[in-house]
Amino acid sequence: MSVKVSVIIPVYNPGAYIEDCISSLLRQSLPDDEYEAIFVDDGSSDETPARLDELAAAHPHMHVVHQEPSGWSGRPRNVGIARAQGEFVMFVDNDDWLGDEALERMYDYGTANEADVVVGKMAGKGRPVPLELFRVNRPKATVDNAPLIDSLTPHKMFRKRFLEKNKILFKEGRRRLEDHVFVAEAYLLASNVSVLSDYVCYYHVKREDASNAGFQRFDPVGYFRNLREALDVVEHNTEPGRLRDKLYRRWLRNEMVERLRAQRFLSLPDDYRKELYDEIRAVVGERMGPGVAAGLQPTQQVVAALISTGRFEDVGTYARWEAGIKPTGRLETMEWGEAGLSLGFSAEFQIEGEPLRFRTEDGEPLLDLPFGPEALAAITEAGASTRATVDGARVGLVVKERSSAAEFYQPIELTVERVPLEGDGDFRMVLRARATVDPATAAGGGPLGPGIWDIHVRIIACGWSKAARLGSVRDETVDKARRGALTGEPRRLVMPYWTQGYGNLSLDVDCETNWIDRDLAPLTPQDITLAGGAVRLPVPLHVAAGQGADLRLKPLKGGSATRVPASLAPGDGGAVLTATLPTAELARRTWKVELGVPSARRGAPRWTPLPVGVRVRADGRAAFAPASALTGDPRKRASLPQRIMRRLRRALSRA
Repeated sequence: MSVKVSVIIPVYNPGAYIEDCISSLLRQSLPDDEYEAIFVDDGSSDETPARLDELAAAHPHMHVVHQEPSGWSGRPRNVGIARAQGEFVMFVDNDDWLGDEALERMYDYGTANEADVVVGKMAGKGRPVPLELFRVNRPKATVDNAPLIDSLTPHKMFRKRFLEKNKILFKEGRRRLEDHVFVAEAYLLASNVSVLSDYVCYYHVKREDASNAGFQRFDPVGYFRNLREALDVVEHNTEPGRLRDKLYRRWLRNEMVERLRAQRFLSLPDDYRKELYDEIRAVVGERMGPGVAAGLQPTQQVVAALISTGRFEDVGTYARWEAGIKPTGRLETMEWGEAGLSLGFSAEFQIEGEPLRFRTEDGEPLLDLPFGPEALAAITEAGASTRATVDGARVGLVVKERSSAAEFYQPIELTVERVPLEGDGDFRMVLRARATVDPATAAGGGPLGPGIWDIHVRIIACGWSKAARLGSVRDETVDKARRGALTGEPRRLVMPYWTQGYGNLSLDVDCETNWIDRDLAPLTPQDITLAGGAVRLPVPLHVAAGQGADLRLKPLKGGSATRVPASLAPGDGGAVLTATLPTAELARRTWKVELGVPSARRGAPRWTPLPVGVRVRADGRAAFAPASALTGDPRKRASLPQRIMRRLRRALSRA
């Protein structure tokens, strides 16, 4: 069978970081004879060459090319393209990894849509990745109808015949932004680009030692010389006007304006800041006409105006102001319903612990900028808008898997309020929202996988996009309403809980934590109704309708456990479990009691000990008692201070 996909991995001294990449390639759902991996070792001096040779010897579809060091990843990728036998080529960095079904899904999606380029959803572990691009599947994307230009890393699938026909190759040598040149040209020449967003295909990883090439400080002169090459590609393939301005805007925003904002700018040494600013100003003056900056958000337009007018000191002032702006969210309601877990919350920006202030002038909402009259006049003369686009503000609720960093937006309803502050026309912007997390569809239309999913709020307004955890600030009623739910088929537990030390909201899917044990801990014998052998007890879980459950009774001393069928039904403030104890089998013994919580990944219940046990007399009468009261010698159950006092009293009585 012909090879469908050739995966090309440039390799240079990755050490142990390459193991995740290798493992993900070996786990691919695509059959081994339908894909190949080509590792191009660019003169590694660690143990990697030997490791790759062993891999290739053990797996016929894994290949290795050893070459002298070229200094960057362009030449290794080109060598891989030349060696590739696949219909498509896929580029992967040696410290990243693929989703298990990535190659199969991307190939099928690209083939079905006759795409020359397939962009798979990315997740960033310590690295930023595009979010807007991956909100929905985009089978017929272009640089004009989708934010494709936001994703210029090469970690995509390209039809090899398309690359060869258009002679698209990577720039070689030690250089920056060679991937921008390659990907921009591919986007502009492709007959179709397809974006697959309902499955995480690529995990983009920041190494713990931060030694990824993209995290190293660069020489501004060389960097922006290389950036001009990417602009040349756009200029060669577009006409002057709206589309070219839109594409140029990506580099103005991401590679220039954003580098001069907030903490990203303030963290740089003083002399490097000035050198960076001067090189950026040169590119802006040469290539960026007025239509480019005009399409930026107002907060970004301000920086662009400070660049074009040569106000370097004001760039620092603005960066310090922006660095103090933080997002915050307040969780106000939480309840399970037919559609899933409903969360009501509010969100806004704050600065120095106070709401961020906006002002109104002639009925127009404006940014309350930290400048004097001279700087404000220069910004206005440069054509920059200082309008506060609060009415177009958005807020997103994101569930993010802790282990992989995969994140997904959830359905949301939103209203934007302007809350008056002291001062003529001053106000704060408050976003009030209700979002629903359906565990069966929350992961891009599929179910949330087992593990921990953290809840984030992302505020997008006025050119700021800032995320914060949700839950540490919450109404008292939320604590009372918090409970887990049994959902899906097969059933599994989804448990909202508060993270230790921070109190943020996370979801434990399928018993990753012991929070269910904590929720059951307050159960007392007084909560249990026992009539004959019929037992009713409250369980702090949401159940939509009656469903089966299990109790397991374990003898306190020796013997076999007894499993008792039970049922759960909706009750007041949770669920009610009912069961009939086989008292004849249980007679003359004391039993610990466990609740069987369904677990889809285990294929069997996860047994949770209850804080109560049951004694069954010879005549079959049963009585529940605290579990701590059922174990052995009362003197052994006493606390250490109690035992010390007993010994002291005995000693005094003998004196």
